Amino acid sequence: MKLAVIKVCENNYGYGTNEVIEKIKGEKPEVEVEVASCWGYCDECASGPYVFIHDEMVQADTPEELYDILLDTL
Repeated sequence: MKLAVIKVCENNYGYGTNEVIEKIKGEKPEVEVEVASCWGYCDECASGPYVFIHDEMVQADTPEELYDILLDTL
């Protein structure tokens, strides 16, 4: 059973999002991750780490903060 679906833009990897996702996947293998080259949220993508979880955008100032938010959400 899938716990959640996390959607991530590969253009956001420069903010450390990919490391956060890899860490989450290692700890929570039941989480599904969808990666796209662009989700169409370029302003948000250019300003810091973000993902979608449960179809809601989650933004953070740092990758560590994004990781903590995702763990709390899962």
